[in-house]
Amino acid sequence: MPIKQHAVFTNFHEVQHPLLQHKLSLLRDRNTDKKEFNELIGEISTLLVYEVTKDLPLINKVIDTPLESCEMPVLAGKKPVILAVLRAGIGMVDGFLNLMPSARVAHIGLYRDETTLEPHLYYFK
Repeated sequence: MPIKQHAVFTNFHEVQHPLLQHKLSLLRDRNTDKKEFNELIGEISTLLVYEVTKDLPLINKVIDTPLESCEMPVLAGKKPVILAVLRAGIGMVDGFLNLMPSARVAHIGLYRDETTLEPHLYYFK
């Protein structure tokens, strides 16, 4: 999937993939019903997992196959954590868990001060 880094916001990356763009268009369509909307959120999330995990470190581990033992790459380190931002991010968790079923799930709640526009943390678990 081609990725474009934003010129001003360097920690923002735009994933440019035709299938993802198509599903985002369906998601934004005012005629999309609630059931289809929720399904699209899951599908989009699953597509994003591939991109956001592409740089996870790997280590080689000896595994036993039916034929012989061999070294194979596996994810290094601790289990990944899926951090859902309440409330909008909750719908994306299942899509991530489809491809990362052993990942831990955490939640963070933020609200924006309407005067200062600063974010405020109200929940983190």
